[in-house]
Amino acid sequence: MFRLLIQKLKQNPKKIVFTEGNDERVLEAAARLMSGTFLTPILIGDPAEIHQVAEEACLNIRDAQILQPSTYDRMDAMVAKMVELRRGKMTEEQCRAALQRGNYFGTMLVAMGEADCLLGGATYSTADTVRPALQLIKTRPGNKIVSSCFILVRPFATGGNQVLAMGDCAINIDPSEDDLVEITQEVVNCARRFGVDPKVAMLSYSTLGSGSGPMVDKMRNACDKLKALNLDFPVDGEFQFDAAVSPTVGRLKAPGSEVAGRANTFIFPDISAGNIGYKIAQRMGNFDAYGPILLGLNAPINDLSRGCNAMEVYSMAIITAALAD
Repeated sequence: MFRLLIQKLKQNPKKIVFTEGNDERVLEAAARLMSGTFLTPILIGDPAEIHQVAEEACLNIRDAQILQPSTYDRMDAMVAKMVELRRGKMTEEQCRAALQRGNYFGTMLVAMGEADCLLGGATYSTADTVRPALQLIKTRPGNKIVSSCFILVRPFATGGNQVLAMGDCAINIDPSEDDLVEITQEVVNCARRFGVDPKVAMLSYSTLGSGSGPMVDKMRNACDKLKALNLDFPVDGEFQFDAAVSPTVGRLKAPGSEVAGRANTFIFPDISAGNIGYKIAQRMGNFDAYGPILLGLNAPINDLSRGCNAMEVYSMAIITAALAD
């Protein structure tokens, strides 16, 4: 999967902002990226501190672009642009103060076209990565919410990889039917970027009416709304997970379904089910889980786990850049 993404990026290289440029894990990932020709890292922080951390870790970042908010030569223009984007919700003084922090400064680099995408969260919380994105990058036209998905990858014994998409596992706590329609379309678009030919299962504790309740109704109604849009991918449900992935169970519980038993893109009814589901796949199914990948924004902004390692930073940087148009 990553070989394909890197090949695409080599044809159209991108710039990615790292909001925590003094973090050793970020610097290790940046050094590895700089050895290629497909993705240019921009490190936010104090240059002397960053070079010291890199030197102590024996990392070569000599040619890295490092930007420090306090010495940035276009800060006045950045402040003016942020005041415009906040539309009266923050004063000039408040914007200038916020831009001394790496999360806001990095996000504004993307908003001003100085970078294509951003990856943060090595030390920032998810909220501190997502909030500036919502305030400054904002959702794409036609999108009402930001959502997320995880891409799960597991090698086949015979070669190649099994790639699945799951959403929303990280952002929307209890999405409505209309939210689920938007989430599904965003997850499908993301899944296709990673080589998935999406077959979408709307998951529940019921399969096509075998159970009842508000959560069942929500998934069934969202599925009906999606089908009414005549989209270019198959979607079906509501499905229990076994009916979605097991051909034998799928034929028994949903005969004739184009998705039952063959699903590779899974939409969960709420964040609890989604978070539990992807972690079961990761820990017990031996899938590598990449994400959460934020969806619906005007530019790719992604969040790392604070427990991430350098390889995860490197992988998420490639994934984030691959989403930049």
